[in-house]
Amino acid sequence: MYPRIFKLKFPRVEIAHWTDRYSYTGDDQSLEKLGAAARDRGYLRRTEFLALCRWKTARTVKQCSSNSAQQIQDATQLAFSTSDDRAKIGILRLLAGVDWATASVVLHFCDRQPYPILDFRALWSLGSKQPSSYTFDFWWAYTTFIRQLAGSTGHSMRTIDRALWQYSKEHQPPRRRGVGCRG
Repeated sequence: MYPRIFKLKFPRVEIAHWTDRYSYTGDDQSLEKLGAAARDRGYLRRTEFLALCRWKTARTVKQCSSNSAQQIQDATQLAFSTSDDRAKIGILRLLAGVDWATASVVLHFCDRQPYPILDFRALWSLGSKQPSSYTFDFWWAYTTFIRQLAGSTGHSMRTIDRALWQYSKEHQPPRRRGVGCRG
């Protein structure tokens, strides 16, 4: 397991402040409704899956579109029904175009358990560099840290995500052009 590699770059009492400054104008309300419907149903429909993929990063939409409605239903139904975290993220990553970040978005909005969105901005706000490749242990350490942060501050997973993203947006030096995606 990874040592304690995450440390919030701003005081915990400022989480609400950074969330209030969150400036991304994506369709969060629609995604929240989509996620609630998927939780009730137990799986994602193809249009819902593609909306989540598009929200995270437009770069993989073509690959994500190559998944059939049945593949998406089967994979998401299996992922949402298991209690094994390694299986959840692994099953979603079997879908074309879905890697760690997109799988984390699917879990964040659609799973009954709280999952954070894996994003370079959030990692930066926690004093961690984006690894050259993700592993389950890294993702699980991140998930555990964010769950503990949410629990100890009384904030929702989405509130924490927005605060981390916005803090990075306002403080992180620019990345190379064409690198990165929304979280």
